[in-house]
Amino acid sequence: MIPAIILAGSRPGPDPLLTGSGVSTKALLPITGDAMLVHVVRALRASPLVGPITILAQNSAELAAEPELTGFADLHFADSGQGISSSLAAALPAGEEPLLVTTADNVLLTPTMIAEFLRGAEDSDVAVAMVERAVLLARYPESKRTWLKFRGGWWSGANLFYLRGRRVLPLLDFWGRIERDRKKGLKIIAAFGPWLLIGALLRLFTIQQGVARAGRRFGLKARIVPMSEAEACIDADKPADIVLIERIFAARRQAAIGQPL
Repeated sequence: MIPAIILAGSRPGPDPLLTGSGVSTKALLPITGDAMLVHVVRALRASPLVGPITILAQNSAELAAEPELTGFADLHFADSGQGISSSLAAALPAGEEPLLVTTADNVLLTPTMIAEFLRGAEDSDVAVAMVERAVLLARYPESKRTWLKFRGGWWSGANLFYLRGRRVLPLLDFWGRIERDRKKGLKIIAAFGPWLLIGALLRLFTIQQGVARAGRRFGLKARIVPMSEAEACIDADKPADIVLIERIFAARRQAAIGQPL
């Protein structure tokens, strides 16, 4: 079983999702009656492929006190640093054992998604789950995402990452210098060098080819894992996302009890 980390910290600045909510941190914001973080822990713990779960946040004691999290086996809490990359670097296991990473706002995560991602990530050093635009728009044309445009498709991140041990430290150090631009696709691509940027702008290669080239810069085997479910890239970033997520949860509940919507 693979250990998992949930990134549950707060980014600098005010979060519009928390305005008027009475909640101090996004991970504890309720969706369909449960805190975001609880949905993610529940999905990870339901997967037979996932082992111990560590929740990283600036104030992990606040999350550990959440009553809905009591009773989950092999659940741990740790204080994170000021950035995602430095927090992950400190949490990486020794040697070359892999690690699964997700986020507290990845509330639509399911064991099926986890299994699909881990199958696709096998034998890589670094893998990132993504959804192609046609997959999302076929189900949820109203959903607004950030897209990376490559030959053969436009892609949006699905908040699942696979890191193989401490060999990925140079990549995390590099990411620490550019993560403030995480929502600006071309800036991220440009940071890997002019040839990758030119190739992306001219659609000279697919996203798989681009990520493989970027990984080779650090001596890593890197790949994109295309996710088949549109919900994989719908996280809770904006009020409109929460409206859509609650509608998806309602549909899942109806499907589980076999009743029409």
